[in-house]
Amino acid sequence: MKKRSKYRPKGLIMDTMLFVSSGLKRVGSISAGTTLKIKNHAALESVRCGQGAREDVDILITAFNITEALAMMRIGDDWKVEIRAAQDALLAMGRRGVETGKFILRGPELTIFNLAMELHDAQLDACTVSELEKAIDIVAAVVRAKGARAIIQLKAEHENEQNA
Repeated sequence: MKKRSKYRPKGLIMDTMLFVSSGLKRVGSISAGTTLKIKNHAALESVRCGQGAREDVDILITAFNITEALAMMRIGDDWKVEIRAAQDALLAMGRRGVETGKFILRGPELTIFNLAMELHDAQLDACTVSELEKAIDIVAAVVRAKGARAIIQLKAEHENEQNA
């Protein structure tokens, strides 16, 4: 049997000017940016009302990770303390959600979440599409390198503690 070739052709960009110009547009000025903001705020609202599901928490995790990645890229980097506080509050809410099955926010956590979501919206208005793509790549690289704190692992740790 003949060995399979490792060659894979690259994808072609049919309209290079459109590709380049779309990377220079601000995220807040395109319709996908508005849709993204609506999705983020809907997830925050459902968690705030006590009806948050795993999908809503995943959306919030992604939004706050992108917020941190954009801060690393010097877009809103003066808010690093608040971003870290929001991620800590998200982890605490996730731990409670794993234990109880419901993702419910407490008062101080809600205040931190609201501030972090406002910051995320401001960052989306300030960054370009290409900068957002770079931030997504940063988050993906950190997750691949297992540098992120995972809520799912916390569930396994909690079950091990109960069994011991």
